[in-house]
Amino acid sequence: MGPLTGVRVLDASTILAGPLACQILGDFGAEVIKIEHPATGDGMRGHGPAKDGTPIWWKEIARNKRTLGLSLKHPDGADIFRALARQADVLVENFRPGTLERWGIGPEVLHELNPGLIIVRVTGFGQTGPYRSRAGFGTLAEAMSGFAHLTGDADGPPTLPAFGLADSVAGIAASSAVSMALYERERNGGTGQVIDLNLLNPLMTAVGPAPTVYQLTGAIGMRHGNRSTNNAPRNTYRTKDDHWVAVSTSAQAIAERVMRLVGHPEVIDEPWFAAGHTRAQHADELDAMVGSWIRARTRDEVVEAFTAAGAAIAPVYTAQDLVEDPHVRETAMLVEVPDDDFGTVLQHNVMWTMSTTPGEIRFTGREPGQDTDEILAGLGIPAETRDELRASGAVS
Repeated sequence: MGPLTGVRVLDASTILAGPLACQILGDFGAEVIKIEHPATGDGMRGHGPAKDGTPIWWKEIARNKRTLGLSLKHPDGADIFRALARQADVLVENFRPGTLERWGIGPEVLHELNPGLIIVRVTGFGQTGPYRSRAGFGTLAEAMSGFAHLTGDADGPPTLPAFGLADSVAGIAASSAVSMALYERERNGGTGQVIDLNLLNPLMTAVGPAPTVYQLTGAIGMRHGNRSTNNAPRNTYRTKDDHWVAVSTSAQAIAERVMRLVGHPEVIDEPWFAAGHTRAQHADELDAMVGSWIRARTRDEVVEAFTAAGAAIAPVYTAQDLVEDPHVRETAMLVEVPDDDFGTVLQHNVMWTMSTTPGEIRFTGREPGQDTDEILAGLGIPAETRDELRASGAVS
């Protein structure tokens, strides 16, 4: 029994923020109905690697979700959607602004049917403003948020992440927003609301207070590679056995421990060493000291020595390293989940642990329309009518 047991969610969203938000809600007990186009399915099914033609990412992003093939722009499909919305607590969608309204299933219509419905609208730039109609993808938010401008080598181009950063941050934010709206609804007696969430705003927050710094000082941050303007030493360093480790010295005491460990306690007494931002001005000097010490030792030797000294370090992991890491496995950050196609599949576990209402992976991502008959039967639609709906293209 997860904390969201009894909450019904309609996932009418596609790549990637909305589906991740609904994955999180499902992980913690919500009943999630994944709505896909009857003919094309969800684009997430084609994202990422596949094995023997079976999409791997889908197994995780669509876990704990029943699947329904439903055309929302088909009149009969829209009727079914309205019937589902009457019984739902949450709807998550990421169509361009105005699309649901054009199909006759916008928030005003749905709230007449179900005043308590919480509607999460995920877009690139929001429901209002001059960019509201632009196509919105995470890459664009990563560019506009300041992330790309601050990422990469100082003399290199702005750098984009190799994964869905903006979408993932927005998806986690959306799950938080739903929890707030559910709490507010229960506290105030059943009132739903519309949550307007764009991909840009959460990532802007994650990047930090650069707009405030600019407004107050006129300064614009620049790329510094793996270094930081706030502290040093802070970088990735190559080991003797050609692995990489990352060192952080955000705390003054940690910085002092690192320099003692690598054999340069004399720098601790320098006036500039007393604060992170002044240490950062001597990053070349500090990196040379730390880097040469690390380069003379294997990764295991470096990590063991840093850990014994109480200094902050982590190996730079590949996926293989994560899978083999004893802490990751012992704390169940990755778990084996039964799956119809693969037998078992290794997945990220639920994002956090709760002592009395823990989350759970009940089943992995399912086939297109696997639960259509069950869901429609639950609406009182008989088998004969379901066949007619399939023939018309309204469902699959």
